[in-house]
Amino acid sequence: MKSNHFFALIACFLISCKNSNTTKSTNSNLNKIENLHFSKVDITKIKPTTSDYSDNFVLNKDEFLSIHFKLDKPLIKNLQVIGANLTENELLEKGNFQFSFLVDGKIVYVENLSKGAGLKASKTEQLIHTIRLVAPKQLDFWGWFMWLKFMKLGGGQDELSKGSHTLSIEVRPYIKQDTLIVGNLLAKGKINVEVAEIPVDEKLITVQKIQTNSGWEISKDYFDKNKIRALNRKIAENRFENINGIVIIKEGKLLIEEYFNGETRDSLHDPRSVGKSIASTMMGIAIEENYIKNENALLKDFYNLKSFNNYSQKKDSVSLKSLLTMSSRFQGDDNDYSSLGNEENMYPTKNWVKFTLDLPMQKDGKINEDFAYFTAGVVVLGDIIDKSVPKGLISYADKKLFSPLGITNYQWEYTPQKVGNTAGGIRLRAIDFAKYGQLYKNKGLWNEKQILNETWVEKSLDKHIEQSLDNGYYGYLFWNKTFSLNNKEYEVSYCNGMGGNKIFIFKDIPFVIVITTSAYNIPNAHANVDKMMIEYILPAVIEKK
Repeated sequence: MKSNHFFALIACFLISCKNSNTTKSTNSNLNKIENLHFSKVDITKIKPTTSDYSDNFVLNKDEFLSIHFKLDKPLIKNLQVIGANLTENELLEKGNFQFSFLVDGKIVYVENLSKGAGLKASKTEQLIHTIRLVAPKQLDFWGWFMWLKFMKLGGGQDELSKGSHTLSIEVRPYIKQDTLIVGNLLAKGKINVEVAEIPVDEKLITVQKIQTNSGWEISKDYFDKNKIRALNRKIAENRFENINGIVIIKEGKLLIEEYFNGETRDSLHDPRSVGKSIASTMMGIAIEENYIKNENALLKDFYNLKSFNNYSQKKDSVSLKSLLTMSSRFQGDDNDYSSLGNEENMYPTKNWVKFTLDLPMQKDGKINEDFAYFTAGVVVLGDIIDKSVPKGLISYADKKLFSPLGITNYQWEYTPQKVGNTAGGIRLRAIDFAKYGQLYKNKGLWNEKQILNETWVEKSLDKHIEQSLDNGYYGYLFWNKTFSLNNKEYEVSYCNGMGGNKIFIFKDIPFVIVITTSAYNIPNAHANVDKMMIEYILPAVIEKK
């Protein structure tokens, strides 16, 4: 539902990019410099001297880590060497420091600082640099964010997962125009890193026994408990952060059910945009019962679009299908914080539907062809369903979806007009989200009753629009991608919510997998869930004894 401000803040401070074949670099003095030093003191309280420099750091134990280096000349002078044709302002706009993080001699992560990292004076005058990387609390400082990206997004936490290592940091100037030009090495240094074992209660690692009264038949099929124990340890160590539940259904039976971080089977979980998929379900049921003609119906069939701001003939062409596939071409993109229709601009308004229909249309792109993630459009779909079905969306959903699935414990959020919030405002138990996923796995059938039209299920899970957010496709408010494991590919459609919340519905293997999390402000939350799936969950349930 709501966007990840934390990730956006990181993006504002930093722009990372790996060196590529477009990079020009001169590093002839690579082995001649050893002028970068590390300290473990709180530099806000102590001005470090050479006696405070350290050659060892205990990860997960030592609270502070800073780096210190001295240049022969300010950064701007080094930028002038590789960009002699640019003015000082152009150099500061297009260039900055590049930091390379090496673990045991291997480059793991490269960060090209954005122009906003560091004051102008630090680039044009300063020779001595002190940069804070690690602190017990979040710092509003680019060095802290750089370390976070190295660890959580750049692979650092996997390279530094256990044992003893050498961490090296190298500093160079760079300029990014048509190509990335990297200058000579300015500073480098290394420190020995010992990874402290994180103490974990062994009770948290044991595979949890499925309790009675689950509403499911219990599967007796084999799965690799060692893999699940290893995953549970990573969750307990907070390597995979804020994971709340894992429910795995195999062939319609409950195989694994586990809860973490204070949640239980009865916890109503907020999965954010996972709830968008339920809007697709209710649209399909409303169409099947002839309350809505079909998904090709147009917005103008439900609203007088000329009564809203920024009317255009292009707006007349917006169909329900284009809203279902995030291809309506309104000026709304939740992944662009400057977009007029970004969801964060919608929430403070008094009428979310009016906010959406007041938006202008994009001048470029084609309706039903070009993808942009547009939460406000799903709010409009919910409003259309609410207007079209007997007693409104919430009553209709209870009668036609939740009651037939035996789901009685759930909670809606509401729009300002008291309509069920289809942006992602519905809470269910993880085990009931599994029922919802299994309904699609069953092609709309539940307890020998066709709750959802099979053709609608196929359309919903189909690959209608190519989207670049995770290099996959988009259906009717469902995502599609492929997991690769041991040279085999496994296609999956899934519901997707902020923080890594997922309902995975596999195409060719008999699994529905639910992962609930509260990692709403963790920038690598979705990547963590993918890693859990590829390295632990899928091997545990697919691989044979």
